[in-house]
Amino acid sequence: MPDPNVRPISLCGGAVCISLLSLAGGLLLPTTAAGSQLRQTPIVKAVQRARPSIVNIRGEKVVAQADSLPSHSEEGQRVNGMGTGVVIDARGYILTNHHVVDGVRQIQVISADEQQFTAALVAHDPETDLAIIKVDARENLPPIAAGTSSDLMPGEPVVAVGNAFGYKDTVTSGIISALHRPVQISDAQFYEDLIQTDASINPGNSGGPLLNIDGEMIGINVAVRAGAQGIGFALPVDKALAVAAKLLASCNVENTWHGVVLADDSAASDQGLKVASVERKSPAAESGLRPGDVITAVDETQLARGLDFSRAMLERRPGEKIQLAVRRADQLMTLQLTLDQAPAEPKPPTSPAWELLGLELKPIPANQFRAKYRTSYRGGLSVAAVRPGSPAAKQGIRAGDVLVGMHVWETVSLENVSYVLKRPDFSRLAPLKFYILRGDQTLFGYLPAAVATARRP
Repeated sequence: MPDPNVRPISLCGGAVCISLLSLAGGLLLPTTAAGSQLRQTPIVKAVQRARPSIVNIRGEKVVAQADSLPSHSEEGQRVNGMGTGVVIDARGYILTNHHVVDGVRQIQVISADEQQFTAALVAHDPETDLAIIKVDARENLPPIAAGTSSDLMPGEPVVAVGNAFGYKDTVTSGIISALHRPVQISDAQFYEDLIQTDASINPGNSGGPLLNIDGEMIGINVAVRAGAQGIGFALPVDKALAVAAKLLASCNVENTWHGVVLADDSAASDQGLKVASVERKSPAAESGLRPGDVITAVDETQLARGLDFSRAMLERRPGEKIQLAVRRADQLMTLQLTLDQAPAEPKPPTSPAWELLGLELKPIPANQFRAKYRTSYRGGLSVAAVRPGSPAAKQGIRAGDVLVGMHVWETVSLENVSYVLKRPDFSRLAPLKFYILRGDQTLFGYLPAAVATARRP
């Protein structure tokens, strides 16, 4: 069962009480020169280094009723959402928590220098609760300096910066209390490996950075334990930026193809990025790149982690030529790669679920389902695609949802779905009730009677 005291930290609410303290007596102040030197503490320097890369996020969202799926209607409770984000690419790409921007119709971003933007959601991963939004800035935004979470130490000082309760640019400090914490956020959100900190983290800190004393981001703040003092959690930066790299790779509107598959090593390294495989007949294969090669640079961009490679490929176009600096064994070489148009995606396989409902479903291994969702359901099917205009699309089902039941039957396997859709009495089941997991919610809805009458004999 999820811990009801642990929750995401993006919504602001509650009253605020400010106490003013009067100070009696005289104060002995240091000289200006001495005071400035003493005041430049490591924490001050850490914040000064990271602050230009941190943005505040605001927006209004409509929270659907518990017994229905979110829709495009105006029904539901309106709430003001707020959170934090970090710039990961100078062209305006910002990393934040998915729950900060999920359902927000107009994402407002305020940069460190008070510029205001309307951002677009360009990629998200509900599993890790991460998302990338983009703003169109007139000038480049400074990306945050990223550290590594591979060498963190309990007791190490850390700093959190964020839009706490709407108070933008709030800075709190503390230490790392523990590492590798498993935390159940909700029925659908379970983390196996979080950083625990006693730096004050509040609603509005979601998506903001947890910094080390050098001003490097070592985590993304994701949750706080309600009712506790000094128990907050952050997603380790190595994991967060590995996910961000994959999300950025999906942002390529030009559908550019290179064919390089990098090894899944999330920790930063100054040795370059190892090639796990090369897609057949791809531009990478034509360039002579081989599995086991180590790419150290793309054109002038040095590579230390997967995010660097994804950033180097951002906004490239088919036909564009790039230079790869490669180390093969003890040999250094330069390969020229000409980007191409990505091959067309294969059409989803024909199935009753696709034909009748507009759903492409994929099984989830039982051990993965139990580890990830920690729910009373025995299993479910991941929604890989939703056909536009289909009954499922009209009911608000999205890719990334998990179908766990239809009518009175569970949907642990594809055979379960076929059983329901092929039943002789299927028409009498309409409207067909379904159950899904989405984020931290368990939702249900109804597919219309037309689904039953449209079935082929």
